[in-house]
Amino acid sequence: MVFSLTEDQIAIRDMAQGFAAETLAPHAVRWDEEKHFPIEEMRQAAALGMGGVYIRDDVGGSGLSRLDAAVIFEALSTGCPTVAAYISIHNMCAWMIDRYGADEQRQKYLPKLCSMEHLASYCLTEPGAGSDAAALKTKAVLDGDYYVLDGQKQFISGAGVSDVYVVMVRTGEAGPSGISTIVVEKGTPGLSFGANEKKMGWNAQPTRAVIFENCRVPVANRIGPEGIGFKIAMAGLDGGRLNIGACSIGGAQGALDKALAYAQERKAFGSRIADFQALQFKLADMATELEAARTFLWRAAAALDEKTPDASKLCAMAKRVATDTGFEVANQALQIHGGYGYLADYGIEKIVRDLRVHQILEGTNEVMRMIVARSLVGRAKGN
Repeated sequence: MVFSLTEDQIAIRDMAQGFAAETLAPHAVRWDEEKHFPIEEMRQAAALGMGGVYIRDDVGGSGLSRLDAAVIFEALSTGCPTVAAYISIHNMCAWMIDRYGADEQRQKYLPKLCSMEHLASYCLTEPGAGSDAAALKTKAVLDGDYYVLDGQKQFISGAGVSDVYVVMVRTGEAGPSGISTIVVEKGTPGLSFGANEKKMGWNAQPTRAVIFENCRVPVANRIGPEGIGFKIAMAGLDGGRLNIGACSIGGAQGALDKALAYAQERKAFGSRIADFQALQFKLADMATELEAARTFLWRAAAALDEKTPDASKLCAMAKRVATDTGFEVANQALQIHGGYGYLADYGIEKIVRDLRVHQILEGTNEVMRMIVARSLVGRAKGN
């Protein structure tokens, strides 16, 4: 059971927190306002081992565990949840290649992904296939030594800037068994992008549609055999859900810290507002709920590391709990700031906007409930 961190994990956390405080936090509000994607700063994070956290070390990865990753992404998110979340998506893409790719593919793509010299995007969602991902329609038709791709992906983080697109395509029949995974490289003829979306949050990373029109990609770019793409995508999402949950906890912890500092300074009715019992109870509940979510996330991360039979279910549970809790804690932190919390200068409203989308991406929290319910019902039936 995981109830505390090892000395090595504490050192990793402190390193990531120091980087977040020095390199991310001072610029987070400006990056949000200017919609600036901080590539150079992310490469600095990669130089510290955060570009390939759980990638094998023979290709430049750090070879760490999913629990280590949860600690890292929480710490990074105290500086900027948006940037931390993109780095987590990049790591998910790299892991899919590391886990399912041939050694030649690993050697080709992963060294530059681990250094973040090249950036990666995860391409599953489509305009008509969000929660029902197995209904995706982007086609890849075999033509000699190439696949010809036609279709569109939607809401893709890093699109237009990333160098590597890990794309789920339909190579066979309807349903999950007809899906394969193909790496499409930036600059491939027939690959184009939509306009950068105008979003509520996550403004420090671009989000665009990825469009394929008669896009010819070598068969050698397929990851694994045909027909296992949905399995690859879902395996990637188990870890992705832990990461985004960690980003929610980190963002909320940053908001709680701001609220606590504000409450110590702000006076009303002749006293510090931190001296009011009603506010003390609110802060106590926020800290308690955040700690409970963190502990559960670590439990799920340990299960994924150990490949237990219930790991996917626990990842879904932890994602739902962590992202719901993270948003609520950040929202309460804004309330504690009163009118000042609504102003951009204090950085609280940005955290609230950023964390809201975590309840939607990597599988909506309604889908997380479906995953858990199916596991429970299946077990009750003896399946």
